[in-house]
Amino acid sequence: MNSPTPTLDQTQDDLLERITPTGGERREILDPATGQLVGHAPVHGLDDLEAAVARAAAAQPAWAALGHERRSAVLLEAADAIDASAEALARILSREQGKPLNGPNARFEVGGASGWLRAAAATPLEAEVILDDGDVHAELHYRPIGVVGAIGPWNWPQMITVWQIGPALRMGNTVVVKPSEYTPLSVLALVEVLNTVLPAGVLEIVSGGREVGAALAAHPSIGKVMFTGSTSTGKAIIRSSADTVKRLTLELGGNDAGIVLPDVDPSAIAEGLFWGAFINTGQTCAALKRLYVHDDVYDAVVEALADVARAMPMGVGLDEQNVLGPLQNRQQFEIVDRLVEAAKRAGANVLVGGDPDRDGPGNFYPTTLVEVADHDLGLVQEEQFGPALPIVRYHDVDEAVALANSVDVGLGASVWSSDLVEARRVAARLEAGTVWINAHGAIHPMVPFGGAKQSGYGLEFGVEGLKALGVPQVING
Repeated sequence: MNSPTPTLDQTQDDLLERITPTGGERREILDPATGQLVGHAPVHGLDDLEAAVARAAAAQPAWAALGHERRSAVLLEAADAIDASAEALARILSREQGKPLNGPNARFEVGGASGWLRAAAATPLEAEVILDDGDVHAELHYRPIGVVGAIGPWNWPQMITVWQIGPALRMGNTVVVKPSEYTPLSVLALVEVLNTVLPAGVLEIVSGGREVGAALAAHPSIGKVMFTGSTSTGKAIIRSSADTVKRLTLELGGNDAGIVLPDVDPSAIAEGLFWGAFINTGQTCAALKRLYVHDDVYDAVVEALADVARAMPMGVGLDEQNVLGPLQNRQQFEIVDRLVEAAKRAGANVLVGGDPDRDGPGNFYPTTLVEVADHDLGLVQEEQFGPALPIVRYHDVDEAVALANSVDVGLGASVWSSDLVEARRVAARLEAGTVWINAHGAIHPMVPFGGAKQSGYGLEFGVEGLKALGVPQVING
């Protein structure tokens, strides 16, 4: 007699059971949409970190010795393992992080994790002949760093973890992952799936607090730290890493500006503007967080954007119809609420939203559009990291560019126009690591991504991302 096919809940529960600690300290992880228990995460300490680093260091020489071709083959098998567990991973992610299953959310993120891992495995990296003039033959090669520390965020926990570990493993490093305390289950589950394929010790995980992250950044056996998160934490990692002169890739906070030029078709760009700002309910480093709209099209653009915003359903992530979810944690809810309330007191006009149920279940903050006349308001100057978009009217492009460049971060930016030549001229004037035209936040595994100013340094993705996970070595002769 055949065994019954496991249900989605059974496969999800099986994966949660495999990552649930059987001893030691652990803590409850609650669903930010409902407050219900999702599972229990281990609380690892410094001794656990030491053991994980030791295992990764011991496994690294053999992993490096496999060579690029064999390592890539293993990573492709690991991507297959993600695909085989995709629905269970997505449901755990939805329950823990809050993002819905559908839209550019949980299922999208799991698919992105698999896809980026495949891209890291498939990206060629050949030795580069620097000089060959008959007297000197010089080649540039990249060798493994050793053990890489990967410290991830809570907004895209699975996909960003793969952004960190995929190129690191491909280049012959081993990795110790430290997930956010807010979303450890999503990353523990991902690592559990990957480790059904990877050799022992190649990928380790420690699920601890800030002291574990600080110790990882300072650890003498860690050769590089990759970090995605706030600028303030990035600065702390820089300080912690200084004594051991670690290599760093830091993707830090942003406050991305979008500039709408006067020649646009408002209805054609409205949905792109919406998802640029509100993907993952605004909880994205490279989301559109300040929108500057020319006076000639201001009213039409705002009306079209408001129509889109009102139509997008928000609710519990496991409900298939929703495309927006709660803020992942109460602290972030309070930040968004504080910034919007301060803007309202200062006379800003709330067009949509701005009236959360502060006593209801879940960290739901409604999609909010705010007309802002005072550019110095916190809602404009600070990264809100949530579903509240300030909209600023401008009269000439020079003014808009100056306002867009006026903050101390520069992760991304965008220009919206029917004239690509003019859009590119404006884009070249913006102080950001990536400037999109008629889109915002669109990324590709072969296109380098990184920040300017206090949004961090180092590049991820593609050939440049692989190079960043190796030590350059010139062989001369």
